[in-house]
Amino acid sequence: MKIEPFARQGLTRLIKATNHLPPVLAPLTDDPGEELGSLAAFEGMTSERQLAEQHGSPAIDPRELAFSHRATQLQAYGLTHINAAFAYTTVTGQRFNGPERGAWYAAFHVLTAQQEVGFHQWRALQETRASELRVRYVELLADFIGAFPNLSDEPGHPALDPDTDLGYPPGQALARELRDRGFPALIYPSARHNGGTCLVAFEPRAVQNVRPGAAWDFVWSGTPDFAVAAVS
Repeated sequence: MKIEPFARQGLTRLIKATNHLPPVLAPLTDDPGEELGSLAAFEGMTSERQLAEQHGSPAIDPRELAFSHRATQLQAYGLTHINAAFAYTTVTGQRFNGPERGAWYAAFHVLTAQQEVGFHQWRALQETRASELRVRYVELLADFIGAFPNLSDEPGHPALDPDTDLGYPPGQALARELRDRGFPALIYPSARHNGGTCLVAFEPRAVQNVRPGAAWDFVWSGTPDFAVAAVS
């Protein structure tokens, strides 16, 4: 595994377009002007992101997370998205993060990001025993610069196994080793898009200049194959 200088703008992360929905608790109040603030505070009691920002967690020091530098500074776009990526995870973790701490996954090209998201969304759909779905994803574009390990010269590395049961354990072990050595990110070939390349950031500080990109509608109609259409 080689370590090489890296500087690239506009790597793509796709997230569900939940920001287009009204506040989760808004239907509970007839007077949003007076009560929504209190409801939002109540919602924050169960928000993994807000809890991590306020108190940290066994795997996250709140000082690692993204914040404005001064109380008077305008809130920069993307800070909550960065923090959410590291505060939320799954019971099994993902390819390069365990269940205790999340990571920021991005792709060099939107087509790679679509294939990665499509694979995992179909897996989640199967767990609900459903086979049809329409969902909107939006792009988060971010820049990265540094000296990062690159697995592209080791296509047979066990962490890259397409089978998640086989690939995730060695991938998570590799991520812990690289974090312990001080590397904030890893470049690796996509397991879902032949020829595609991805990056995983282990540390919030590695994710720079987050900004919104395009929106895409994904549609499944009974098979793992999905259709993608740009939202005009």
